[in-house]
Amino acid sequence: MTLFGFKMPKMASLLVWVMIWEIIGRFELVMLFPPFTEVLAALGDVVTSRSFGAAMQITVQSYLGGLGLAIAIGIPLGFLMGLVPAADKMLNMWVNTFLSAPLSALVPVFMILFGLGTPTVIVTVFMFAVWIIVLDTRAGVLSISPSLMEMSRSFGASRAERFKMVLLAALPEILAGIRLGMIRGVKGVVIGQLLVSIIGVGALFQLYQQNFLMAHFWALVLILFTIALTLAELVAKLEKRVEYYAGVRS
Repeated sequence: MTLFGFKMPKMASLLVWVMIWEIIGRFELVMLFPPFTEVLAALGDVVTSRSFGAAMQITVQSYLGGLGLAIAIGIPLGFLMGLVPAADKMLNMWVNTFLSAPLSALVPVFMILFGLGTPTVIVTVFMFAVWIIVLDTRAGVLSISPSLMEMSRSFGASRAERFKMVLLAALPEILAGIRLGMIRGVKGVVIGQLLVSIIGVGALFQLYQQNFLMAHFWALVLILFTIALTLAELVAKLEKRVEYYAGVRS
């Protein structure tokens, strides 16, 4: 971003929003927004509390369970759709429907099916993350040149060798799907636990909201945002490392 001929750092826009937040809080223009400095001060209270450690343990277990399940199912399903046209025609509409659907409306159904506990949150994370992984994997497989596959067959490549070639060629898109799935998974774990309201960070959000501890509430939001962005950045760095393999598709 350039302002008056000077190149501004990427963090400049974030600092502007922080200043606006601080002003709104200081002048009590919106009661739900305490000053940003109070939110930063509350971070220590939130992180050092015993309830935070227990809540994060439950949340991380639910998140990793749902995300692992989404990766384990999403990547093979994306390969199936990319390699088998009949499967793509049958599944593509449903995958796009679930990707664009308001999945939070399905959480009460999951609660009926799986109960008021961790299984419901795991299924919610899975539903939020899996569809983007499927579509990005499919896009990676479809971007491989058919002539490349024909050449591999003509040179006598085994099925395992051809699968390895397809996997490496589609790896950038697969990692992009996993990165987006990780971000959507954080949304899923928070929404799932908020609606269940008795476990993990959902219980903490309810506690802070009911006692009007808005500084602690926003401090917890910042922690979750930081975790999501950090995970996404780590996968983004891995994406850059494997971009070389995209060249074998052409």
